[in-house]
Amino acid sequence: MARTGLGEALMTWRAAVAPGDVGLPGNGTRRTPGLRREELAQLAGISADYLTRLEQGRAANPSPQVIEALARTLQLATPERSHLYQLAGLASPVPDRIPRTISPSVQRMLDRLNDTPVAVFDAMLTELHANALYVELMGERTGNERNAAWRNFLGSTSRVRQTPASLGQLQELQVADLRRTAGRYPNDPNLQALIDELRRRSPRFAELWESGVVAEHQAGRKIIDHPLVGAITLDCDVLQVAGDDLRIMIYTAEPGSSDAEKLALLMSVGA
Repeated sequence: MARTGLGEALMTWRAAVAPGDVGLPGNGTRRTPGLRREELAQLAGISADYLTRLEQGRAANPSPQVIEALARTLQLATPERSHLYQLAGLASPVPDRIPRTISPSVQRMLDRLNDTPVAVFDAMLTELHANALYVELMGERTGNERNAAWRNFLGSTSRVRQTPASLGQLQELQVADLRRTAGRYPNDPNLQALIDELRRRSPRFAELWESGVVAEHQAGRKIIDHPLVGAITLDCDVLQVAGDDLRIMIYTAEPGSSDAEKLALLMSVGA
């Protein structure tokens, strides 16, 4: 019988896992890379014969428990795990918690941006990381103020200059973002607690939440009123990290402008 997409994927992912990655000895040079069928089967708690039939397309309709055990043993990332469920004809399980971990590769990228104000937010808009220049620009945030939605609906004033129109657009964007996040992570208790508090305490949030407003992230210019350098105009871009569901907020100044000079001054102050 011809191999299926599920069988091909299992073989590909099995070949990509080194024995040492799952706590097995390398046993010298192997004729083929990755795990042997017997090793993967043992680690996943299934029979080697059943795994062989899955890879060769001679077994169909594996249970969610089998697919989850294989995904865990193969150390699949979230997109790969979802794809494995789809190949097996199963609905991918809804994640219980919003990812709140910055991967080493993203952290390496952030480390290269010391001369740029950068902050990382999770899918419920809580600040996970801010570099020194971002903190110098925006001020240090603690407690509930670390959540951008809580801050803009219930919190204290921000250094970012807002008109009623621009604040309204920002609030629409944040409500739409939280609604999408709630659809992906309906069981996250921290997210539900945030939404419940905002609906209870902010009539504006409750109105937007019930309206079903739709909005998308867009690049824009912001004026930050800084206590040391005064007004500084910066371009603000929000980048999304696929798989990790993170938002990276980056502020940049036009090269050679007075705003770039002010940003350089803030960097020297922070240093």
